[in-house]
Amino acid sequence: MSTYPVHSRRQFLLTSAAAPLLLRAAAGPKLKAAVIGHTGRGDYGHGLDIIFNDRPNVELVAVADANADGLAKMAAKLKAPRQYADYREMLEKERPQLVSIALRQSDQHHAMGMAAVAVGGHICMEKPFTPTLAEADELLAAADKRGLKIAVAHQTRMAPGAVHLRQRIADGLIGELVELRAWGKQDARAGGEDMIVLGTHLFDLMRLFAGDPQWCTARVTQAGRDITPADARLMKDNVGPIAGDEVSAQFGFGKGVTGSFTSRGKLREQIGHWGIEFVGTKGAARLLTNLPPQIFLLKSSGWKADGKADEWRKLPDDPTLNVSAAAQGFTPANARLVDDWLDAIARNRPPECSGHNAMKAVEMVMAVYQAALAAKRIAMPLTNRKHPLAT
Repeated sequence: MSTYPVHSRRQFLLTSAAAPLLLRAAAGPKLKAAVIGHTGRGDYGHGLDIIFNDRPNVELVAVADANADGLAKMAAKLKAPRQYADYREMLEKERPQLVSIALRQSDQHHAMGMAAVAVGGHICMEKPFTPTLAEADELLAAADKRGLKIAVAHQTRMAPGAVHLRQRIADGLIGELVELRAWGKQDARAGGEDMIVLGTHLFDLMRLFAGDPQWCTARVTQAGRDITPADARLMKDNVGPIAGDEVSAQFGFGKGVTGSFTSRGKLREQIGHWGIEFVGTKGAARLLTNLPPQIFLLKSSGWKADGKADEWRKLPDDPTLNVSAAAQGFTPANARLVDDWLDAIARNRPPECSGHNAMKAVEMVMAVYQAALAAKRIAMPLTNRKHPLAT
């Protein structure tokens, strides 16, 4: 795991858990890499087009984009020596060892992922992973059969602040963890869109801190009424069917820990920044989901005759306090993800931001819809791997 601040690429490599692999690989044969996007239909999300830049052990050989204008612009930006309108043709001809599936529209992720696996390509992919669990299962099984590693862009789980908070909570920072409370952005996308686009980050973090959920109950509403499958719709960046403008979900984890996810536009002003609150027997902590995330502790006066005063203060030993601008945003976050992915390939281990973890985040979304439509508690893991809103 890398440490902050990141002053230079070489220092980052030297302080990364993947440093020995990457520095050794720099002197050996370069790994062939390719990028897949789709301008106007998913584009290139969150910097995943440039993840191979400035890596001495990686050679970008081609980019694919079905949009001619987008292809020309991206080829120039990446200085890709070859360009293809058809990603399948690119994969067959170039046979890259590393493939970035950069577009946000996950309805294309399964087909692109299967094509990459067929030519022996390890995959780094934008989230959400796939629209259905059945597609995720098939892609993961195909990759596992060939020993290929899939990493998905849930970068926050590798942020030094999140890693540090997890250790501090395990060490008793807030006593025994009993509850997690997660809120989406609750903006114009509040409800189902917020849950699949941003909630998957939060679900991934909930699993990081509390393990796999065992059950889910939920209510999803549209204009104040409970949703039905007829409310399913597609958003601009097609990530599969979504429904509802409000979501309230509860999950049960091991050791009696419960969790909730809420996305209701009417709560945006009161809740503020999206993220997770960790409630323990002796206190509470809150992670605001930025890159890097911000970590706060609750200082409470306790109840008195005249009321109660609570104050959220920054965690004093948060390793991301006062980091430089260069250590913020998607570029360093993606660098950690890719360093770990390459190390996982070399050591034949699962990446930290693995396809399996990404599938589990999508499973929590599917569980919310299943529970809401059935109006009852749903056991997890889910046995029905189809999309609950699919007709």
